[in-house]
Amino acid sequence: MNLVSLNIESIQLGHPLPFVLRGADGVLLAQKGYVIRTRDELAKLVERGRELCVDTDESGGSHRAYLAQLQRMLIADTNLGEIAAMKMTAGEQAAAARTGKTLPDWPELQLRATQLLRAPSPSDFGGRFQALHDELVRHCEQTPDATLLALIYLSAQETRMYSATHSMLVSCACMVVAREMLRWPSGRVQQLGHAALSMNIAMTELQDQLVLQTQPLTAAQIAAVEDHAARSEALLRHLGVADPVWLEAVRCHHHRTPGPLAKKTEAQQMARLLQRADIFGARLAPRAARLPMPVTAAMQASYYDEEHQVDEAGAALVKTLGVYPPGAFVRLASREVGVVIRRGTTATTPRVAVVTNRDGMPTGEPIPRDTGMPPWKVTGVVAFKDVRVKLPLDRLLQMV
Repeated sequence: MNLVSLNIESIQLGHPLPFVLRGADGVLLAQKGYVIRTRDELAKLVERGRELCVDTDESGGSHRAYLAQLQRMLIADTNLGEIAAMKMTAGEQAAAARTGKTLPDWPELQLRATQLLRAPSPSDFGGRFQALHDELVRHCEQTPDATLLALIYLSAQETRMYSATHSMLVSCACMVVAREMLRWPSGRVQQLGHAALSMNIAMTELQDQLVLQTQPLTAAQIAAVEDHAARSEALLRHLGVADPVWLEAVRCHHHRTPGPLAKKTEAQQMARLLQRADIFGARLAPRAARLPMPVTAAMQASYYDEEHQVDEAGAALVKTLGVYPPGAFVRLASREVGVVIRRGTTATTPRVAVVTNRDGMPTGEPIPRDTGMPPWKVTGVVAFKDVRVKLPLDRLLQMV
């Protein structure tokens, strides 16, 4: 046993541990995948073990991945605040290497997107933005279910890099819907993805602040939120964006314009789909002042328009992602609880990986279930906060 002491600030509350947690004498404190919810619970673990340690013989891959991520951030000249906030969730790539399956480095993509959107520079924005967008396009086309799973799963727990994660989710969800359901041509899908990824660029830092804010918004913050679409368009022009459809979609993405898509211009159609996906993603995400909505409520908010009628763009979103999209937690007729890992043949019959059995106990390894079979029919959704054991994202992505 080779124990290495951990800084307790490197433990991310509300996220599954990517390693086995041990005390100073090697005693087991928490299994890999266990979720520490509060600082009080973390303090009790420290008290039990005298300090928190990881056995590098046992969890070396996770520990090395953490050190590698820290080194990448230092090389990239990341500000000290972001380095201090970096958590030990970087086991994905080590696990992928062991299985021979290459997975996207989602924490790295979150960081790249956050750095780009918070402080864009005309000197390099175009190249950096296109590289990030191209990577998202590739994941959407090659592994759409895994991409949706990763971004919806992360969105349900992300507060530190909320704005960029939300923009990536909206971008990917819209591109999947446009390609699979609306059958838009590739060039138009790309414009849509560009608009979604950049729609909040003028308020990225403010969005990240508001997620953590418990006080009511100030008058200045309200004004910044209300005019961010126009400011985002203006900033994109300053950064060198000249595509009129992209720019108009960004400018109009908060317009309340229900009605058939056929009666709208191409840019207005994109803006409407952005608005519906924006509503869905925002309701999934937690805030300091409120818990995230259940996924079915988020879907319902997107499905019906301002006049309480079925919205064409919202319906396309729900039909494509499913009533229970990848990344959502559900309860089955067997009383098991699992996370949706893949869309099914219908909107209500996804593939699920069970994480707790009928008695509420962890299954250890996820168990695949086909909810199209009566014994495993979905009977309802489970709030993210109510699922005590969550597997690391990389383990779920390996099952897609």
